[in-house]
Amino acid sequence: MINNNNNNDNDHNMITRRCTYCNAQSVYHRQYSGEYLCSRCFTKSIHRKVAKTISKYSMIRHGETIAVAVSGGKDSLSLLHILSNSASKHANRLIAITIDEGIRGYRDESLAIAKEFTSRLGIEHVILSYKELFGKSLDDMLTFRKGKNLSACSICGTFRRRAIDIAAKHVNADVIATAHNLDDMLQTFLINVMAGDVERIAWMYPEPIEYADGLRKVKPLMEVYEHEVAFYALINNIPFQSEQCPYMNEGIRSYIRDFINRLEDEHAGIKNNMLSTILKISKVLRDNLRFNRGRCMICNNECSNPKGICSVCIMRMSIDAYANK
Repeated sequence: MINNNNNNDNDHNMITRRCTYCNAQSVYHRQYSGEYLCSRCFTKSIHRKVAKTISKYSMIRHGETIAVAVSGGKDSLSLLHILSNSASKHANRLIAITIDEGIRGYRDESLAIAKEFTSRLGIEHVILSYKELFGKSLDDMLTFRKGKNLSACSICGTFRRRAIDIAAKHVNADVIATAHNLDDMLQTFLINVMAGDVERIAWMYPEPIEYADGLRKVKPLMEVYEHEVAFYALINNIPFQSEQCPYMNEGIRSYIRDFINRLEDEHAGIKNNMLSTILKISKVLRDNLRFNRGRCMICNNECSNPKGICSVCIMRMSIDAYANK
């Protein structure tokens, strides 16, 4: 019996509880709602929640090609599994895209898992690497930074977003689906608050905007708790890489994750309340901010920098400058 609260004092009593909906043996207690769920009803609840999110924010249209960003972790493989269950009903074509950052001793395992799982589902799988796209792997890039004035996550995130865009265009996708869950949304908001990045907060609102290249970007798991995604993967026999990125503790995200989880442990449902507030704030900002988007004067990709140079080119120039010293 899984209880999504860390307080296990009542585990013995919960083992005997029946599913709230079908009276089968429950395997999960959803603390914030009070529901007891069997494996089947838990899976159905996640499918319903994701479908409702997609519909509410008009994320995906009938007949579109969806590029699903697949890393080999629990979130992305669960998203691919969920979308594969509804794709044929909506005439959607799924293509998995994986970005190989080039992290020695880490990425090989997840690539193998992603290849095996996409093959099992019969879904086309495209892999692109930082090395072939940008001339350097992430490990190479990190050898050229000055100390740790730039975290690995900042560098990787900048290039990953561009790499996913390139991969999606390569397969002629209409929409990019990433597996950011509810916890990711909360963490990103607080990071943006601390950085004073109001524009990024505005872009967090989930109703997709069509970029100049015709692509839209969506987050179908944005209303699902991270630990519920993990449990979904577990009960649906989805293999995933459990090893964490060796660079993950360079950024502040891990500290924020621990802080929010402690709040949820003591106040069940507070994550849902936080997300609701974040969406209201981001909607107001999006409706009232004026975004000046143009083209990067170096690579010609879409760019929001008033100086006319995108974040990828700025990062590449910075890394190249260190490499040439």
